[in-house]
Amino acid sequence: MRILITGAAGFLGRMLSARLAAEGALGGVPISGLTLMDVVAPEPVAGLPCDCVTADLATAAYAPHDVVVHLAAVVSSEAEADLEKGLAVNLDGTRRLLDATRGWGRAPVVLFASSVAVFSCAANEVITDATEPKPRSSYGAQKLMGEVLVRDLSRRGVIRGRTLRFPTIAVRPGRPNKAASSFASSILREPLKGEAAVLPVPETTRLHLMSPAAAVEAMLRALVLEQEALEGETTITLPGLSVSVAEMLAGLEDAAPGARALVRAERDAGVEAIVASWPGGIAAPRAERLGFAADADFATLLARSRAHL
Repeated sequence: MRILITGAAGFLGRMLSARLAAEGALGGVPISGLTLMDVVAPEPVAGLPCDCVTADLATAAYAPHDVVVHLAAVVSSEAEADLEKGLAVNLDGTRRLLDATRGWGRAPVVLFASSVAVFSCAANEVITDATEPKPRSSYGAQKLMGEVLVRDLSRRGVIRGRTLRFPTIAVRPGRPNKAASSFASSILREPLKGEAAVLPVPETTRLHLMSPAAAVEAMLRALVLEQEALEGETTITLPGLSVSVAEMLAGLEDAAPGARALVRAERDAGVEAIVASWPGGIAAPRAERLGFAADADFATLLARSRAHL
């Protein structure tokens, strides 16, 4: 089995590739090698033959693979600020990758990373996985279009697709990026390192969260699902923790006394408008029936995340 991961230089791509290399198999089938692709040079992982490819989705050449994990994306605030770039990567790039699979002669398993940004809320309320997606951001709209394409190509037998709608992932390692949700990590990550952080939204804002470790577990679970278990619906809204920013800051203080004082409120109307349109929590009974699970509680999420900072 050979596996292609796009966006492999990102933190989830790195974590997933390291986990696959450590285990050496997926669903009991040995992994013969990994192809790691990104616009910046991915780093090889030890334990498996590994091809590292620096390429843009618009120009990349795709050899046949048995499994594709499509993580590459232009994130929320950047996609909102630059419509053409968001469309080129999130829509055109996804279509180009999926089109390539049509010439492979077999239907690969394709995991597409989507987001709860496909949903919209009037005021950050709690919804269910049965809520109709009505994105209010270009990023959410582009992800929803990708979901539909994965579903249709699966119906046609071109791929064996599965889409995961990820919660906001926290705590992300590294530095803040251009995602509107970036603050959800920075208000925890930086204070844990003794550094200041900016909070651009009210403390009453609720977020639907998942740790990076839980996100990797979800991807591994999705990759070994039997296609029949999806019953034609390839999109899975993942469970997560519904917590307010105030609860997150209280958990930060419990984990590291004095760290809360390093977080400074500085409202950002643009970020606030995007985040307020996202659900503050999602009930996901279908995903739970399929074996997906959220982090047990916020203290667990924070503890699992600190190992990767």
